[in-house]
Amino acid sequence: MLQANGVSKKFEDTQALNRVTCQIPSGCIYGLVGSNGAGKSTLLRMLAGIYQTDEGTILLDGQPVYNNPAVKERIVYVSDELFFLPGANLKRMADLYASIYRNFSYDRFRELQETFGLPENKAIQNFSKGMKRQAAVIMALSASTDYLIFDETFDGLDPIMRNLVKSLVCEDVINRGATAIITSHSLRELEDICDQLAMLHLGGLVLESEVQNLKTSLFKVQIAFREEFSEAAFKELDILQYTRMGSVARLIVRGDRVQTQTLLQQKNPLLLDILPLTLEEVFTYELEAVGYQFQVVEEG
Repeated sequence: MLQANGVSKKFEDTQALNRVTCQIPSGCIYGLVGSNGAGKSTLLRMLAGIYQTDEGTILLDGQPVYNNPAVKERIVYVSDELFFLPGANLKRMADLYASIYRNFSYDRFRELQETFGLPENKAIQNFSKGMKRQAAVIMALSASTDYLIFDETFDGLDPIMRNLVKSLVCEDVINRGATAIITSHSLRELEDICDQLAMLHLGGLVLESEVQNLKTSLFKVQIAFREEFSEAAFKELDILQYTRMGSVARLIVRGDRVQTQTLLQQKNPLLLDILPLTLEEVFTYELEAVGYQFQVVEEG
């Protein structure tokens, strides 16, 4: 298990992370989302042992990650800002990774190179943005580590390549028991593959939950009554948002779906619909609940 225990990190006047605690179980795909500047990349770099914590600890199976080569050999990290040796081709980068990771598999490297169709001897600096991302994924998967950390995994990839990368990561988790930690601005893609999700905002952890539990514990209610009513009629519920149009009210509710339905049915409504939310809607309402303001830019 990879754990962050009360970790904080500050850069000059910016508090990037503030006492964040999370647990990433082995053999899962763990998604990390958040508002811009929430601290996602900082947390990933701390989990990978690149940044030292100002306070708190990062532990892998009880051992500190930072400045611990034996532990860091179990982790491969793909940054959102990719780096390759100047003038290096795929083969040279493979040799570099093999010198760092003793379990690096040249067989897997050649297999993935063929799958992605990337030239082995062409300088990576001349690749397109998407091809560079593919090259980084090839190196990470060939390293055969226990933990795969990807920052903005799908950035620059076309839909076909995004699906290919997702399937390859899932294969490593299923077949090798690897653990993948992924950030992406595409919540729809995380919804497809993640077992667990953590949400950061302004350097703090807003929530950490299994994806399925997250989607079932936050839901939309549409309700109407014969008599006049207001939000006060639902004081028993944990309401994140209440709106009303005509005789129909719409509520975003956090809680147990079955219990909520039973409670509302006892009020004899004319209309009662309880609808699921997408992960993107959950993300939006949770951030609104902690004061994040979304601004709509009007086109002129």
